[in-house]
Amino acid sequence: MPARRSKDHRGLTRAPKGAHPARFIRHGFARLASAGVLALLLTAQSGAAQAALPDSINAIRLHGCGGRAGINRPLAPARKLDEAARRTAAGATLRDALLAVGYSAEQSAVIHLATPGGDLGTARLLEQHFCAQIAEPMEREIGIAHRGEDTWIILAAPLQTPQPQDAPAVSRRVLELVNEARAQSRRCGRQSFSATTALKLSQALGNAALAHSLDMATRDYFDHTGADGSSPASRVTRAGYAWRTVGENLAAGVATPEEAVSGWLQSAAHCQNLMDPRFTDMGVGYIVNPKNPSVIFWTQVFAQAGSPSAARAPQ
Repeated sequence: MPARRSKDHRGLTRAPKGAHPARFIRHGFARLASAGVLALLLTAQSGAAQAALPDSINAIRLHGCGGRAGINRPLAPARKLDEAARRTAAGATLRDALLAVGYSAEQSAVIHLATPGGDLGTARLLEQHFCAQIAEPMEREIGIAHRGEDTWIILAAPLQTPQPQDAPAVSRRVLELVNEARAQSRRCGRQSFSATTALKLSQALGNAALAHSLDMATRDYFDHTGADGSSPASRVTRAGYAWRTVGENLAAGVATPEEAVSGWLQSAAHCQNLMDPRFTDMGVGYIVNPKNPSVIFWTQVFAQAGSPSAARAPQ
């Protein structure tokens, strides 16, 4: 968006929470928020005094603006966001800029302003016209790039994904949420389910789930069929689990067990897997890859132990 030198220019491109794809594969569901753009022209006051822009922005957050109460939660400078701001200044989209620098955002926005008033004039425009963005409590970090009279500001909340060492606690939490859901009758699409028995964790199923999440995250695909042609059932067999019935749910782009299980329950096919009374065991595995647009991949595997001769493998 070209800056107009005779007047101040301002524009906003916002990537709301959930802008990273959160895909649940069974019915091709995808959640990818589209960015909105706002641009206005206005007359500016030029100021000789110059203020450090991050300090000015944090002062606005602290004291409040536009009738909003202040919040004592200063934005921290982030080098990756500075680099992303430089890339947006060069024409990259916000999404592409964040991906290029390896920054995973739960929420992000870029503001573009042009004013002859320097940092002081920029701060005034921000306070007058971008109070909602500047005072957003979720935002945690800031990056800034300058080019002449133009300034690009990225505000972001980093995506807090679980770490590898969190895997045991995450698996227990997913199991807890799943068993809470199974303890209640519910409708999954057109199919009704009565409350059913609780599942227990299986290390073998967890290994199968983790291997598939790793394959998707590193090879950049999202499907029940593995890159090697494997199916959920064959991966469970490979993990050493003798099964009678197998099911699998996938998710990507969601950061917590709560978001993953909630998404599965809202999808009829995934909900049906989750509520299937035949299943006795469950395993879950996730892999984080900041270089992938989806950032985090989840695989949840269900199974009923028994002889494979009577096998049925729902997806």
